[in-house]
Amino acid sequence: MGHSNSRLKRVQVLDDVEVTDLPKASENHIKEIFSIDGNMTPKSNSKKATAFTKKRSFKDEILRRVFSEDYEKEKKRIMDPQGKTIKTWNKIFSLSCLFALFLDPLFLLLPVIDGQGCVANGMTAQVVLTILRSLTDVFYLIQIIVRFHTAYVAPSSRVVGRGELVIDPSKIAMRYLRKGFIIDLMASLPLTQVLLWVVIPNVEGTVVTVRKNAMWFIMIVQYIPRVILTYPLSSKIIDESGIVADTAWTGAGYNLMLYLMASHLSGSWWYLLGIERQEACWRSACNLESACRNEYFDCHTVNNDARSNWFSSTNVTNLCTPTSNFYQYGIFGDALNSNVIASPFFNKYFYCLWWGLRNVSSTGQNLTTSTYMGEVVFTIIFVATLGLFLLALLIGNMQRYLQSATLRLEERRIRRTDTEQWMHHRQLPSELKQFVRQYDQSKWLATKGVNEETLLDGLPMDLRREIKRHLCLSLVRRVPLFDQMDETLLDAICERLRPALCTNNMFIVREGDPVNQMMFIVRGHLDSYTTDGGRFGFFNSSRLGSGDFCGEELLTWALDPHPNVILPTSTRTVKAITEVEAFTLVAEDLKFVASQFRRLHSKQLRHTFRHYSHQWRTWAACFIQAAWRRHKKLKEMAKNGISESGRPLKENFWSKYSESLVEKTRSRRFVLESAESVSSTINSLQKPVEVDFD
Repeated sequence: MGHSNSRLKRVQVLDDVEVTDLPKASENHIKEIFSIDGNMTPKSNSKKATAFTKKRSFKDEILRRVFSEDYEKEKKRIMDPQGKTIKTWNKIFSLSCLFALFLDPLFLLLPVIDGQGCVANGMTAQVVLTILRSLTDVFYLIQIIVRFHTAYVAPSSRVVGRGELVIDPSKIAMRYLRKGFIIDLMASLPLTQVLLWVVIPNVEGTVVTVRKNAMWFIMIVQYIPRVILTYPLSSKIIDESGIVADTAWTGAGYNLMLYLMASHLSGSWWYLLGIERQEACWRSACNLESACRNEYFDCHTVNNDARSNWFSSTNVTNLCTPTSNFYQYGIFGDALNSNVIASPFFNKYFYCLWWGLRNVSSTGQNLTTSTYMGEVVFTIIFVATLGLFLLALLIGNMQRYLQSATLRLEERRIRRTDTEQWMHHRQLPSELKQFVRQYDQSKWLATKGVNEETLLDGLPMDLRREIKRHLCLSLVRRVPLFDQMDETLLDAICERLRPALCTNNMFIVREGDPVNQMMFIVRGHLDSYTTDGGRFGFFNSSRLGSGDFCGEELLTWALDPHPNVILPTSTRTVKAITEVEAFTLVAEDLKFVASQFRRLHSKQLRHTFRHYSHQWRTWAACFIQAAWRRHKKLKEMAKNGISESGRPLKENFWSKYSESLVEKTRSRRFVLESAESVSSTINSLQKPVEVDFD
């Protein structure tokens, strides 16, 4: 029950077989070479090949794409976007992206106010952050390499299941260069390290101002692209794994993470701008003293004698305090009052995080700013606008959670909960529970929770027919038995096909069970085997894949002019060894389709059915095997001088001549006896019922 057009050796049965005119290699036809890397190279012996190609069926089209299960030979060079390797890497890379988004604002906390009235860098923290930042950049570089070696789903093949993969390296590279490469490249550049260790130390100007301008540049050029890169990746992981934020707890955790990340960014910028305001106050006071120079506020000049003399007599440190009226600090006065600008790294990190969380959540309502434009802009963008955005996002999410009873995700969650409670109530074993969960997960990934049959039933007949044709026609033509039909019959078949999903280790049908449907495989692999009713020492197995079918016993039953009410029994056991997407024809629909076969040429259909029917192939293989064994036995008996009857052979000429005449006259009897020998050899394995296409 089943067939495979590429995994079994061809067997020619000479018993009432009508040989059709098939293209030969020597004729002016196209010879195809199809490799797993997606290359199908046509070789033509004449100019007529071009016209012949246009008449070929869908299975002969030149495609540079395959299903995800059929790219085994390209594993080392091209990766499957739906495979475990890519899914695992996406999760790892997503975590590295989140860590990078958390890490970059920490560079804003490196400047510190020394007790000598100058700005210094925390060298220990700077080295540690540089090493961590370099490690995260490596992940972005690996992501670029992975993207160049990851296949993508052909847009034209997404009409059914997960679609077909384009595994041509040149097409993958061109598509990636057009979409996504620029953002990945900008995100992977080590801009922070270059600016921190090369540019800033060699640029003239105040330390804090140069650092602030450099960090603004990094944020616009690199931090925003990293945010743009992280969000779609997280959404892709959620979509592929089927894990969604379908409860209030997960939604609350998601919004809390957004608040913490926004507060971390806002607090870090508040700290750096506070350091800048302190340095700006020093420069304003320095202009009032003739001995003061702006470079004195860089801690690299602490050991300068002129700077030491100036610092011992200056009044700058007394003027630049939040309590004095010499300079307006605005919202940055809290940084000086709390002395966070001179605190250890971890102390100022948590204080800045608290400041950001407190003000972002309140949208900056408690902040009193000065007239300094930079301070006002910072408050608008990083506090008020960011807080309003997160508040609106929170309200929208909470509204979605409150109305989740009408959403498909909530229905799935409820159904999953009911299933778990039912399995627990019935005390199902762990293995069965796992199978149920696996099927539910696979069905969700394949359909996204949409009931296709219900959706199509609500459409007009004409529109439903066109949609079915669009979804199924190319798949039906892959089945050799249906490839010879006209468009009318193909439309009739498409209308009656029903989608089916089989998970790993699921039994489609067992040997001896009634066959109630015929299955046409779209993607995945099935294992079809038989023991001939449990006979000792007999086992026959084959692998079914895309384009194969199983359940031809039902077709034989449907073609019977006087069919039995009882469905036929399966001669084979069919089991899914991977996740399988297929279309099925049930007994009633197959009865209608089979009745239309008589409109076609019966000889051609009979030959095609026999060639691709695994039941006929098994019988033919056993017949040939038994005949060969009998031939070898007779050959050994003749060699040993023993006739078929057990009497010694005579050596004279007339005895041999008479024996040959007897053998010639008994040729028909010999064939019959050979058939009896076959029957005795293969025991209960009977010749399949002849399909009536007439």
